[in-house]
Amino acid sequence: MEPTRIGIVVGSTRPGRRGRAVADWVHHLARERHPGVAFGMLDLADFNLPLLDEPVPAAFGDYRHPHTRAWAAAVEPCDGFVFVTPEYNHSTSAACKNAIDYLCAEWHHKAAGFVGYGVTGGWRAVEALRLVLAEVRVAGVRTAVGLSLPTDFTGERPTPAAHQERSLAAMLDELLTWAVALAPVRRPTPEAPALPVTANPARPSAADAARRRAEQATRS
Repeated sequence: MEPTRIGIVVGSTRPGRRGRAVADWVHHLARERHPGVAFGMLDLADFNLPLLDEPVPAAFGDYRHPHTRAWAAAVEPCDGFVFVTPEYNHSTSAACKNAIDYLCAEWHHKAAGFVGYGVTGGWRAVEALRLVLAEVRVAGVRTAVGLSLPTDFTGERPTPAAHQERSLAAMLDELLTWAVALAPVRRPTPEAPALPVTANPARPSAADAARRRAEQATRS
């Protein structure tokens, strides 16, 4: 059986960002607490996504550009995510929202946890992300982490208080519970058939979207 896969999304691409250091902190503690889980880094700075430039809406899975296909290929195998997000003007970063908007079926029926950071802990960014991800059928877990720039950092380096580590541990536990619980919806088997999901007839199913991507790869 393949291990559960969790992608840690670094939601800032700004030069001088703190996001990667926070994500490294999350990754280190996550691997210590859940050594049997495959935690991987999804750093938006590595994908160089421009402002959304796909001519076809993501719901149809008809991705035309190599950068979109690379991003889809990184997101699709994940069973869940930890979004590490700064707070910019009462919300998440433009880069993070843009990256979510690029895809559709690749997000469906997965779980997400949140680590925000900012002057007031990044909580408004976390709440904004919950709303956006709900639209692409991602289940956000209740427990989240909010790192305060004045108290949980030394310069650019995260030095979270002990209670932040406890919150992170609780969030990771909830995330994995939900990621595993949603597996029958994502990957139905004869023993666990797909659960009924109300479909939007204007949108293709995840299977149809995956089939189109495979046809695109064959043509390219």
